[in-house]
Amino acid sequence: MSNQIEPRGLALVLSGGGARAAYQVGVLRVLARECPQAVPDILTGVSAGGINAAFLATHQSPFDDKVEQLAQMWAGLHIDHVFRVDLRDLASRTLRWGGRLMAGGQSLLPPAKSFVDTDPLREMLTRELHAEGGLLGGIPKSLQDGWLRSFALTASSYTTGQSVTWVQTRADELIPTWERPQRRSETCAIRVDHVMASAALPFFFPAIEVDGGWYGDGGIRLTAPLSPAIHLGAKKILAVSTRYASTSKEADRPQIVGYPPPAQVAGVLFNAIFLDQLDGDALQLRQLNQLIDGQTEEKRHGLRHIDLFVVRPSQDLGRLANEYEADLPRAFRFLTRGMGTRETRSNDMLSLVMFQPDYVKRLIDMGENDARARLPELKGFLDK
Repeated sequence: MSNQIEPRGLALVLSGGGARAAYQVGVLRVLARECPQAVPDILTGVSAGGINAAFLATHQSPFDDKVEQLAQMWAGLHIDHVFRVDLRDLASRTLRWGGRLMAGGQSLLPPAKSFVDTDPLREMLTRELHAEGGLLGGIPKSLQDGWLRSFALTASSYTTGQSVTWVQTRADELIPTWERPQRRSETCAIRVDHVMASAALPFFFPAIEVDGGWYGDGGIRLTAPLSPAIHLGAKKILAVSTRYASTSKEADRPQIVGYPPPAQVAGVLFNAIFLDQLDGDALQLRQLNQLIDGQTEEKRHGLRHIDLFVVRPSQDLGRLANEYEADLPRAFRFLTRGMGTRETRSNDMLSLVMFQPDYVKRLIDMGENDARARLPELKGFLDK
């Protein structure tokens, strides 16, 4: 493929959500099959969405083929491919967490850095992303071939408290770095460490050390999920959210009876941190587009209209997770039930870690159906 391909400016923005990111694969399937000419040349992602974006950026096959490969990876996923769920490891970590709390931080037991061990995820990413020495060598190849213009991955620095977006572009691509309050960009060669850091759910997954700093899930401090794509020159943004937009009636319906268990509190927090920001950022971009369209070129002060199309689930993925809770590994299920996962109607916390083949397949199918239902709109957006 020639490296002189004209930049298209189509950005694909993939949000986080743990196992919910399987939904994005279904949407991508429809995009690849029905709109083969619309290959995004700007890929940005955060958390599990960052894993999907990294997979697309790393693989060299045609876009529809690599989407199918991504779907196969998700379809064959089991929870123990992501983190250890054996009784011995979970019991040891629970004991060490409890010992630290009971002993005021002076426990004789070695501290547990997280609720689970994510070494299986690192092994899977190293294999699936074809990483040699930890480096994602497929990304510079995609940049050199020309179909990919920029790749960006966001994580949250526990060391400084900032949101950091790691960017990799072609050597001749003059894209400036940016710095805003509590968020900045940094150009680098993307490694498995970067992907692991972006997907490290707080407390649940361990923090990842990257170049001397400690990082966790990118959704924690990313207040403007669309901003990396905008900074990288996007003219159009296709964003795939994993957040169900409930109606006013649904939003007012109680999810629990009585005092909220930890699982309910955690679910609300995870939604607020990882999923709600995209909705606010999308609204702000649409309002800004209206203001820009009403101004003459001189009065726009360099601002430009950026088309946006957001695809989101047609069903509550947290509520759907309840149907598959009984299939979780016994030891892990025992611990999550202790947090009250059977006491809430919408299990948002559990849906993040529901790496079960049946749940994943359901989400992929839903993504396909939702994208097909909006296919005329999607084609109209891409053809502008």
